[in-house]
Amino acid sequence: MGSMSCAGAVVVLYGSSSGVSATRKAIITQNSPGVPGTAESTDLFGSALAAADLDRDGYSDLVVGATGESIGDRDGVGSGTVLWGGTSGLSGGKGLPQPADLSEWGGFSRGIATGDFDGDGDTDVTLTGQSHIRLYQGPFTRTGGPLSHYRAGELGGGYEVIAGDMSGDGAAERVHPHAVDGDSGGQIWYYRWTGTSYKFAELPNADGFPGSVGDVNGDGYGDLVLGDSTDPSSHKPGGHKGGQITVWYGGPNGPDPAQTPTVVHQDTTGVPGAGETDDAFGSAVSTGDINGDGYADVAVAAHGEDLGTVAEAGSVTVLFGSASGLKTSGARSYTQDTSGVPGTAEAWDRFGSAVDLTDLTKDGKADLVIGVDGENGSGGVWTLRGTSTGPTTTGSTGLTATGVSLKAGNGFGSVIAQ
Repeated sequence: MGSMSCAGAVVVLYGSSSGVSATRKAIITQNSPGVPGTAESTDLFGSALAAADLDRDGYSDLVVGATGESIGDRDGVGSGTVLWGGTSGLSGGKGLPQPADLSEWGGFSRGIATGDFDGDGDTDVTLTGQSHIRLYQGPFTRTGGPLSHYRAGELGGGYEVIAGDMSGDGAAERVHPHAVDGDSGGQIWYYRWTGTSYKFAELPNADGFPGSVGDVNGDGYGDLVLGDSTDPSSHKPGGHKGGQITVWYGGPNGPDPAQTPTVVHQDTTGVPGAGETDDAFGSAVSTGDINGDGYADVAVAAHGEDLGTVAEAGSVTVLFGSASGLKTSGARSYTQDTSGVPGTAEAWDRFGSAVDLTDLTKDGKADLVIGVDGENGSGGVWTLRGTSTGPTTTGSTGLTATGVSLKAGNGFGSVIAQ
């Protein structure tokens, strides 16, 4: 931003019946009116995002992480800010209370998730980083922020957080992938509300991050989809060449650790492509009902996918949910060389640097939003409309950093709020 390298910015593209466009947008920084703080080099404002209606006014608010934010004389501690939604879009904000025991350069707020974690009807927020879990309980007010906040656990080296109701009780579980020596796929821990307190649980055979929760098989329980994009190696005993995803199906007590999850990779029958070193299949995942059939579908990014001799061009695969779980029949893959998709696949575009399935057009079907953070060296965001037969390239859009008037857009499309 200007002369301040890596200060960060959030670009909001407002939805409509025809999707998103560069004409209805907002670019928000820490120098925007009403936003706490001041834009400074390496703040990384926007390095993590999550959206939810925190103050119960019917408009989505946005929680923004600035993982490089300095606090007093502590450099690079990290912080979280809520930007308030309203009839005119996002405006103003409130800083989330900052823990006092964080060290320098720790990246607090690298992980952000929202959900009703205790089943009381109010949306809560959790921030992670520096082996620290912070829980901010709703309801939120614009003047006071959260009702309360407290340290809610240790991560022991983890940063990510995923949220969703996997037990069908109305209280979202908080899933924390955890780094483990000798296995870069890690371990998966989660917290489940019991009605009086949080119960800690583990999926000892699960690996991977990032992840998303959606009801893939339509049984009323959220299912955990984990991306595991790292190739197997001496430091990683599991996984698949080129990356994979796994689906752990929810139940009354959350996912059963003894179940055999669904595993999908580019060598699975029905999935386009082939597993190749550094494809990074599973580097980003999102769940949402693209075709309106009541089952959550899954978008899987492979931002490292080479297309012929074009290195790191990237691709995104869509897999469909069903009563029997995630299926690979009918799977579709999209690149910038797919007919109807704007642009041309070029080296280091990283088509699929982020993905999100969300209903931009309010037609009851999730649209596919794709980050392309290497586009023209500065980044972009692509969208494909959802239809009853899946994503369509008809009317698809490609918005670059230049197209949305970012003065310094390096990394535009690297993070999309889910």
